[in-house]
Amino acid sequence: MAVSISRKIAFDVLQRVEAEGAHASDVLHAKLDTSAELKPADAALATELVMGVLRWRRLLDFLLDRHMKKPVERLDLPVAIALRMGAYQVRFLSRIPASAAVNESVEIVKRARKSSAASLINAVLRKIASEAATPAAAILPAGVAPAERLAILHSHPTWMVERWLARFGEGDTIALLEANNRAPRLSCAIHAPDARVETVRALEKAGMHVEDGKLLKTAFAVSGGSPARSEAFRSGQISIQDEASQAIPLLLGVRAGDRVLDLCAAPGGKTAALARAAGSGGTVIAADLHAHRVRAMDAQCKRLGLQNVQLVELDATQPIPLPGEFDRILVDAPCSGTGTLARHPEIRWRLRPENLSESQKLQTQILANALRKLAAGGKLAYSTCSIEPEENEHVISQALRKSPGIHPIPPADARQMLAPHLAPGVNASSLFAADGFFRTSPAAHRTDGFFAALLEKS
Repeated sequence: MAVSISRKIAFDVLQRVEAEGAHASDVLHAKLDTSAELKPADAALATELVMGVLRWRRLLDFLLDRHMKKPVERLDLPVAIALRMGAYQVRFLSRIPASAAVNESVEIVKRARKSSAASLINAVLRKIASEAATPAAAILPAGVAPAERLAILHSHPTWMVERWLARFGEGDTIALLEANNRAPRLSCAIHAPDARVETVRALEKAGMHVEDGKLLKTAFAVSGGSPARSEAFRSGQISIQDEASQAIPLLLGVRAGDRVLDLCAAPGGKTAALARAAGSGGTVIAADLHAHRVRAMDAQCKRLGLQNVQLVELDATQPIPLPGEFDRILVDAPCSGTGTLARHPEIRWRLRPENLSESQKLQTQILANALRKLAAGGKLAYSTCSIEPEENEHVISQALRKSPGIHPIPPADARQMLAPHLAPGVNASSLFAADGFFRTSPAAHRTDGFFAALLEKS
């Protein structure tokens, strides 16, 4: 029995994610783009398997471990991946016959030269199939602690669930866990609002379904196809970017002619919005630590036809070696990414609690260096795609204590800058918390979880 192309792709991607620490979305998209004559249905199944197995890994391992002498995590990696793929199909994909899921998992492990594990996989997956209709909650043993129970059933690390329960309460935590296990909307930004109708029609003609954005006038969501393969994308009319991410540069209120610094700028989605607002008379310097990411930004700028962007490779944790000061600065700080667990599910298995304090030190250094380059009267936005206070509120608190003359922009002013860009019916107040910080939620807004603070120099 031959292994289907979709399962081959999924298996290979999952191996790289686990063995090399690769980003699932990057490896998957590269694999799909280079697979000649891949049918849309096969690409969709490969994507479903990769992201589904990564999202539900803990629950899958719990179900599998019950039927084995050795935990899944201690098995050879190819065997563990084949078991998880088979269990995911049996438990979550009702349209796939259990026999097909079991048989192809056996063939996958043979393809990986682990034929000795074939009988184990066959036996365990048949047991998983026999209990597929039983709710996972009914399988959990009695007496499991509440946080542990939620963590297993919703497939997250227990330490993460414990943190969120303490901060958000049970109801909001469950909503967040559920949102993290749903496929996120594939959102796009349209760069020529006047051509929106024509752009949407062209995407629909190519077989895609287009919906209006949840937050922004210039955003829309696509399903049923890849906008990256469209002429609208190739010609620079659209970019693929989460709506919360699209909103961040709009908070700065960049004016025509402004001198703008974009730190930690790759892959450049926010840079594009800053450059358009600054116009031909303005300048945007977009900086990143890694040369390969700067090269990727260069390709992005060329695709979008941006002429007023200067790309720089620099380490923002060190004093910034650029002349002069800037009217507007965006610090899109490197972070844990806990606001993007639906889009990047592998993060939840790699992150450790101590990583948050490590990130905070890095973020604090970057923000302090950026504030030194802010002109009098200038505005700075500090943003992350994290929902953790160590990387957000705590960083801002430290910066304000150590930076005389820097103060938060009044929430009313921040809301006023964003309001003109919002979709009909969206109130700017819904995106700002009582403390004045900008926040989006995967559960409440169906976007990534972003944080932003706006600071000004007097």
